[in-house]
Amino acid sequence: VQLQASGGGLVQAGGSLRLSCAASGFTFRSYHMGWFRQAPGKERDFVAGITRGGNGVTYADSVKGRFTISRDNAKNTIYLGMNSLNPEDTAVYYCAAHNSPWSSTSTAQVYHYWGQGTQVTVSS
Repeated sequence: VQLQASGGGLVQAGGSLRLSCAASGFTFRSYHMGWFRQAPGKERDFVAGITRGGNGVTYADSVKGRFTISRDNAKNTIYLGMNSLNPEDTAVYYCAAHNSPWSSTSTAQVYHYWGQGTQVTVSS
């Protein structure tokens, strides 16, 4: 099983980035997917989640209206579009997969598989 996150980098406040996460080694279309982030000295926080078929999404309040999660089951890939970035968005971003009930999507403990993370740094 592998989840390979990419697309992070350094961006100025107000800028945009698009993260990607390529999955392999499991039946991607059978899993709900999520993005989490972890800033230095802080816990890993939920950012966004998407259902197996891509017809349902959920976001943390802190990113609603700025971030967009999507997936392409033909490519075994999920994406996180991030706009209006601010320094508080600086963190390592992780993609993850679970097949527990959708209602638990914001809970890190239900995720079975995790990627290695990609660093996002927003300068002021």
